[in-house]
Amino acid sequence: MSEPSIFTRILEGEIPSEIIAETENVFAIRDISPKAPVHLLVIPKSAEYRNVVELAAGDPALLAEVVALADRLAAEHTNGQFRLIFNTGPEAGQTVFHVHAHVLGGGLSEGSMGA
Repeated sequence: MSEPSIFTRILEGEIPSEIIAETENVFAIRDISPKAPVHLLVIPKSAEYRNVVELAAGDPALLAEVVALADRLAAEHTNGQFRLIFNTGPEAGQTVFHVHAHVLGGGLSEGSMGA
């Protein structure tokens, strides 16, 4: 069996982090290495899915819950304007293989990542 992800360890209280929002199936924390003024992570509590493609195929309702919590957080922290990013694979920047969404907002520059 593989080692629990950092997100599982945060959820279980092994690694300290402030959970800023939570539902029955999903939780959110601040990114420790922010790439924008607001950079939050929305994470399913289940470590069953490594990336968003697996999540979409295996549990579309859970993916919808991730997006809904991201939207709620964006309304609270970025006036509803945000980017929602899922990195899939190491060459795309994924470093934790427990699916999670990056919510970025709060004054992103226009040229940072295009339209």
